Amino acid sequence: QDGSSSFGPTVAIEVTPLKDWLEIEAGVTSLFGGGQAEWDTDLLFKKPFTLSNTVEFMFGVGPEWMHKTSDGKTVDSLGGEAVLDFMFWPSPHRKFGWYLEPSYGYDFGAGHEQSLSVMVGLLIAIP
Repeated sequence: QDGSSSFGPTVAIEVTPLKDWLEIEAGVTSLFGGGQAEWDTDLLFKKPFTLSNTVEFMFGVGPEWMHKTSDGKTVDSLGGEAVLDFMFWPSPHRKFGWYLEPSYGYDFGAGHEQSLSVMVGLLIAIP
């Protein structure tokens, strides 16, 4: 809302109930900066696209729960999120790789905050 930025880690797990059609991701992100802390939990429904043996792309949307603490006040709210997920695998075996995920979030709570974020991280396949 005020144009400030925050940084923090993300942990997520992804399952594939319908191969080539649907992946479901549940994740938690903690953000810190500007005198506030925020914990976001999301559940994303993604449509995968295989671009090559080593590159995948997914578009996803889903609900998000936000828990914010600032100036001694705590606020919980619901929102929605849309993501573009690019995954890069160094080999076709896809044991490990990295991802780039820009996203847009909209808070349905008071103030209707909007956010843009970019996540970069490590992918580890669990057989």
